[in-house]
Amino acid sequence: MEYTVQKLGKLAGISTRTLRYYDEIDLLKPARVSSSGYRIYGTKEVDRLQVILFYRELGMSLDEIKRIVRDPLFDRKQALIEHRMRLVDQRRQLDQLISNVENTIAFSEGRITMTDKDKFVGFKQQMVHENEQKYGEEIREKYGDEAIDQANQKVMDMTPEEHARVTQLADEIKAALAQAMQTGDPASDLAQKAAALHKQWLMFYWNEYSKEAHAGLAQMYVDDERFKAHYDQQQEGTAEFLRDAIHLFTGVKK
Repeated sequence: MEYTVQKLGKLAGISTRTLRYYDEIDLLKPARVSSSGYRIYGTKEVDRLQVILFYRELGMSLDEIKRIVRDPLFDRKQALIEHRMRLVDQRRQLDQLISNVENTIAFSEGRITMTDKDKFVGFKQQMVHENEQKYGEEIREKYGDEAIDQANQKVMDMTPEEHARVTQLADEIKAALAQAMQTGDPASDLAQKAAALHKQWLMFYWNEYSKEAHAGLAQMYVDDERFKAHYDQQQEGTAEFLRDAIHLFTGVKK
Protein backbone atom coordinates (compact mmCIF):
# COMPACT_ATOMS: atom_id res chain seq x y z
CA MET A 1 0.00 0.00 0.00
CA GLU A 2 1.18 3.52 -0.74
CA TYR A 3 0.79 6.67 1.35
CA THR A 4 1.12 10.41 0.80
CA VAL A 5 2.83 12.53 3.44
CA GLN A 6 -0.51 13.42 5.01
CA LYS A 7 -1.77 9.84 5.13
CA LEU A 8 1.49 8.44 6.51
CA GLY A 9 1.69 11.21 9.09
CA LYS A 10 -1.85 10.44 10.24
CA LEU A 11 -1.11 6.70 10.32
CA ALA A 12 2.05 7.13 12.41
CA GLY A 13 0.77 9.94 14.60
CA ILE A 14 3.41 12.46 13.54
CA SER A 15 3.26 15.73 11.64
CA THR A 16 3.76 16.11 7.91
CA ARG A 17 6.44 18.65 8.79
CA THR A 18 8.39 15.92 10.60
CA LEU A 19 8.19 13.62 7.58
CA ARG A 20 9.36 16.37 5.27
CA TYR A 21 12.25 17.08 7.61
CA TYR A 22 13.23 13.40 7.66
CA ASP A 23 13.31 13.59 3.87
CA GLU A 24 15.45 16.75 3.89
CA ILE A 25 18.08 15.18 6.17
CA ASP A 26 18.08 11.90 4.20
CA LEU A 27 16.75 9.91 7.15
CA LEU A 28 13.57 8.74 5.42
CA LYS A 29 13.21 9.35 1.70
CA PRO A 30 9.90 8.66 -0.10
CA ALA A 31 9.75 5.74 -2.49
CA ARG A 32 9.02 8.17 -5.27
CA VAL A 33 7.63 11.61 -6.06
CA SER A 34 4.45 11.72 -8.15
CA SER A 35 4.04 13.79 -11.29
CA SER A 36 2.11 16.27 -9.16
CA GLY A 37 5.07 16.61 -6.77
CA TYR A 38 3.63 14.54 -3.92
CA ARG A 39 5.92 12.34 -1.84
CA ILE A 40 4.77 8.72 -2.01
CA TYR A 41 5.79 6.15 0.63
CA GLY A 42 5.57 2.37 0.30
CA THR A 43 5.89 -0.62 2.63
CA LYS A 44 9.67 -0.33 2.91
CA GLU A 45 9.42 3.30 4.03
CA VAL A 46 6.62 2.49 6.50
CA ASP A 47 8.83 -0.20 8.07
CA ARG A 48 11.76 2.18 8.31
CA LEU A 49 9.60 4.88 9.89
CA GLN A 50 8.49 2.38 12.51
CA VAL A 51 12.13 1.65 13.39
CA ILE A 52 12.96 5.37 13.47
CA LEU A 53 10.11 6.06 15.88
CA PHE A 54 11.18 3.13 18.07
CA TYR A 55 14.64 4.64 18.34
CA ARG A 56 13.20 8.09 19.05
CA GLU A 57 11.18 6.62 21.91
CA LEU A 58 14.44 5.27 23.31
CA GLY A 59 15.86 8.79 23.34
CA MET A 60 18.31 8.51 20.44
CA SER A 61 19.26 11.58 18.43
CA LEU A 62 18.39 11.78 14.74
CA ASP A 63 22.09 11.67 13.85
CA GLU A 64 22.49 8.39 15.77
CA ILE A 65 19.39 6.91 14.15
CA LYS A 66 20.53 7.98 10.70
CA ARG A 67 23.90 6.32 11.24
CA ILE A 68 22.22 3.07 12.31
CA VAL A 69 19.48 2.73 9.69
CA ARG A 70 21.71 3.77 6.79
CA ASP A 71 24.37 1.22 7.73
CA PRO A 72 24.58 -1.38 4.90
CA LEU A 73 24.62 -4.10 7.57
CA PHE A 74 21.45 -2.82 9.26
CA ASP A 75 19.15 -5.74 10.15
CA ARG A 76 15.54 -4.69 10.87
CA LYS A 77 14.67 -7.94 12.65
CA GLN A 78 17.71 -7.68 14.92
CA ALA A 79 16.85 -4.04 15.58
CA LEU A 80 13.34 -5.06 16.66
CA ILE A 81 14.76 -7.74 18.96
CA GLU A 82 17.01 -5.12 20.55
CA HIS A 83 14.05 -2.72 20.86
CA ARG A 84 12.10 -5.38 22.69
CA MET A 85 14.98 -6.04 25.09
CA ARG A 86 15.30 -2.34 25.87
CA LEU A 87 11.56 -1.90 26.35
CA VAL A 88 11.43 -4.89 28.69
CA ASP A 89 14.31 -3.35 30.62
CA GLN A 90 12.45 -0.03 30.80
CA ARG A 91 9.30 -1.80 32.00
CA ARG A 92 11.31 -3.52 34.70
CA GLN A 93 12.74 -0.17 35.74
CA LEU A 94 9.28 1.42 35.88
CA ASP A 95 7.95 -1.53 37.90
CA GLN A 96 10.76 -1.00 40.42
CA LEU A 97 10.04 2.72 40.70
CA ILE A 98 6.29 2.12 41.07
CA SER A 99 7.00 -0.45 43.79
CA ASN A 100 9.30 2.05 45.51
CA VAL A 101 6.58 4.72 45.49
CA GLU A 102 3.98 2.27 46.81
CA ASN A 103 6.31 1.11 49.58
CA THR A 104 7.16 4.69 50.50
CA ILE A 105 3.46 5.51 50.80
CA ALA A 106 2.94 2.43 53.00
CA PHE A 107 5.99 3.43 55.08
CA SER A 108 4.63 6.97 55.58
CA GLU A 109 1.36 5.44 56.80
CA GLY A 110 3.21 3.18 59.22
CA ARG A 111 2.17 -0.05 57.50
CA ILE A 112 5.69 -1.27 56.66
CA THR A 113 9.30 -0.51 57.53
CA MET A 114 11.91 0.67 55.01
CA THR A 115 15.67 0.77 55.34
CA ASP A 116 17.60 3.67 53.86
CA LYS A 117 18.83 1.27 51.17
CA ASP A 118 15.23 0.32 50.30
CA LYS A 119 14.42 3.98 49.62
CA PHE A 120 16.84 4.05 46.69
CA VAL A 121 15.74 0.85 44.96
CA GLY A 122 15.01 1.65 41.33
CA PHE A 123 16.92 4.91 41.16
CA LYS A 124 20.33 3.26 40.82
CA GLN A 125 18.96 0.89 38.19
CA GLN A 126 17.68 3.93 36.30
CA MET A 127 21.15 5.50 36.44
CA VAL A 128 22.71 2.33 35.02
CA HIS A 129 20.05 2.11 32.34
CA GLU A 130 20.48 5.74 31.24
CA ASN A 131 24.27 5.39 31.04
CA GLU A 132 23.91 2.24 28.96
CA GLN A 133 21.47 4.03 26.66
CA LYS A 134 23.79 6.98 26.12
CA TYR A 135 27.27 5.51 26.18
CA GLY A 136 27.00 1.72 26.44
CA GLU A 137 28.12 0.87 22.92
CA GLU A 138 31.23 3.07 23.04
CA ILE A 139 32.44 2.19 26.53
CA ARG A 140 31.81 -1.54 26.08
CA GLU A 141 33.81 -1.48 22.86
CA LYS A 142 36.63 0.38 24.61
CA TYR A 143 36.73 -1.46 27.97
CA GLY A 144 34.91 -4.75 27.33
CA ASP A 145 31.66 -6.21 28.65
CA GLU A 146 33.18 -7.66 31.82
CA ALA A 147 34.59 -4.33 33.01
CA ILE A 148 31.34 -2.46 32.32
CA ASP A 149 29.19 -5.16 33.93
CA GLN A 150 31.38 -4.95 37.04
CA ALA A 151 31.08 -1.15 37.06
CA ASN A 152 27.29 -1.38 36.78
CA GLN A 153 27.20 -3.85 39.65
CA LYS A 154 29.26 -1.47 41.81
CA VAL A 155 26.59 1.18 41.21
CA MET A 156 23.84 -1.24 42.20
CA ASP A 157 25.74 -2.19 45.36
CA MET A 158 26.35 1.41 46.47
CA THR A 159 25.16 2.33 49.93
CA PRO A 160 23.19 5.57 50.38
CA GLU A 161 26.35 7.10 51.88
CA GLU A 162 28.46 6.08 48.88
CA HIS A 163 25.83 7.38 46.48
CA ALA A 164 25.81 10.72 48.30
CA ARG A 165 29.61 10.88 48.22
CA VAL A 166 29.92 10.14 44.51
CA THR A 167 27.31 12.82 43.80
CA GLN A 168 29.24 15.26 45.97
CA LEU A 169 32.48 14.39 44.16
CA ALA A 170 30.87 15.16 40.79
CA ASP A 171 29.96 18.63 42.11
CA GLU A 172 33.48 19.14 43.49
CA ILE A 173 35.03 18.19 40.15
CA LYS A 174 32.77 20.67 38.37
CA ALA A 175 33.68 23.47 40.79
CA ALA A 176 37.42 22.71 40.67
CA LEU A 177 37.37 22.62 36.87
CA ALA A 178 35.57 25.97 36.68
CA GLN A 179 38.24 27.57 38.87
CA ALA A 180 41.12 25.83 37.10
CA MET A 181 39.86 26.95 33.69
CA GLN A 182 40.44 30.54 34.77
CA THR A 183 44.16 29.84 35.11
CA GLY A 184 44.32 28.34 31.61
CA ASP A 185 46.98 25.93 32.87
CA PRO A 186 46.16 22.19 33.10
CA ALA A 187 49.32 21.75 35.18
CA SER A 188 48.13 24.21 37.86
CA ASP A 189 47.35 23.03 41.38
CA LEU A 190 43.64 23.60 40.80
CA ALA A 191 43.65 21.58 37.58
CA GLN A 192 45.57 18.72 39.19
CA LYS A 193 43.13 18.82 42.11
CA ALA A 194 40.30 18.35 39.60
CA ALA A 195 42.15 15.37 38.07
CA ALA A 196 42.70 13.83 41.51
CA LEU A 197 39.02 14.28 42.37
CA HIS A 198 38.14 12.67 39.06
CA LYS A 199 40.23 9.64 40.04
CA GLN A 200 38.36 9.41 43.37
CA TRP A 201 35.05 9.61 41.49
CA LEU A 202 36.12 6.85 39.09
CA MET A 203 36.96 4.47 41.90
CA PHE A 204 33.28 4.35 42.88
CA TYR A 205 32.74 2.64 39.50
CA TRP A 206 36.02 0.87 38.72
CA ASN A 207 37.30 -2.21 40.55
CA GLU A 208 40.92 -1.21 40.01
CA TYR A 209 42.73 1.91 38.86
CA SER A 210 44.88 2.14 35.75
CA LYS A 211 46.67 5.31 34.65
CA GLU A 212 46.36 4.19 31.04
CA ALA A 213 42.61 3.61 31.35
CA HIS A 214 42.16 6.95 33.11
CA ALA A 215 44.04 8.75 30.32
CA GLY A 216 42.07 6.85 27.68
CA LEU A 217 38.78 7.84 29.27
CA ALA A 218 39.88 11.48 29.33
CA GLN A 219 40.63 11.29 25.61
CA MET A 220 37.18 9.81 24.97
CA TYR A 221 35.66 12.86 26.71
CA VAL A 222 37.07 14.88 23.82
CA ASP A 223 36.58 12.42 20.97
CA ASP A 224 32.93 11.59 21.74
CA GLU A 225 30.63 14.55 21.05
CA ARG A 226 28.18 13.56 23.78
CA PHE A 227 30.83 13.52 26.51
CA LYS A 228 32.34 16.70 25.10
CA ALA A 229 28.96 18.47 25.13
CA HIS A 230 28.42 17.38 28.75
CA TYR A 231 31.69 18.90 29.96
CA ASP A 232 31.51 21.95 27.68
CA GLN A 233 27.98 22.93 28.66
CA GLN A 234 29.23 25.53 31.17
CA GLN A 235 32.33 26.65 29.29
CA GLU A 236 33.65 25.63 25.90
CA GLY A 237 36.99 23.86 26.02
CA THR A 238 36.43 22.23 29.41
CA ALA A 239 36.62 18.69 28.02
CA GLU A 240 40.01 19.37 26.42
CA PHE A 241 41.25 21.09 29.56
CA LEU A 242 40.22 18.15 31.76
CA ARG A 243 41.82 15.74 29.30
CA ASP A 244 45.11 17.64 29.41
CA ALA A 245 44.99 17.83 33.22
CA ILE A 246 44.39 14.09 33.52
CA HIS A 247 47.14 13.28 31.02
CA LEU A 248 49.55 15.33 33.15
CA PHE A 249 48.19 13.74 36.34
CA THR A 250 48.68 10.21 35.02
CA GLY A 251 51.81 10.88 32.99
CA VAL A 252 50.12 9.07 30.09
CA LYS A 253 49.16 10.76 26.83
CA LYS A 254 46.80 8.94 24.45
